[in-house]
Amino acid sequence: MQFRLTFIVILLLSGAVVLAGCTGTGTSPVTNPGTGTPTGSTTTGSGSPVSTLTVGPTDIVPSYNMVTVDVGVKDYLGIIPVIFQGGLGMIHVKKIDVKLTRTDGSTQTTTLGTNKGDEVDLQGTRGELSASGQIDRVEVWVSMDNGDTYKTNDVLREYRTR
Repeated sequence: MQFRLTFIVILLLSGAVVLAGCTGTGTSPVTNPGTGTPTGSTTTGSGSPVSTLTVGPTDIVPSYNMVTVDVGVKDYLGIIPVIFQGGLGMIHVKKIDVKLTRTDGSTQTTTLGTNKGDEVDLQGTRGELSASGQIDRVEVWVSMDNGDTYKTNDVLREYRTR
């Protein structure tokens, strides 16, 4: 009886390891160092380029510098709200930079206020574009008064469909 239970547990763990393995090809779009725009792109049926946007890792912010910046859901007009929610480290925040990269590769960089509740609205893409949709990437960098800069958010926002 114990052998059968051990065999089943090993079989289940082996299956979990196989299912948790990477299934990607191992390549991802590369960004231009000078502009930060994605270089990997595909073309739609109309021949216009569509960037393949991917998110990158974010930084782990120490608890004494912890702040929250919310990136909202893109609305029907393509507007993406970004709101500073404050946190334990908000007295140390010197600057908050927000960068929007649109599907077509164009970018918009703006500065968010450092007071709790400050908000900036980014004009993302709107409408549907073939099967890939209109996806925008939002990145947020928080600079502290000691010179440290943390990438706190890196998210993709799709166009809302009805």
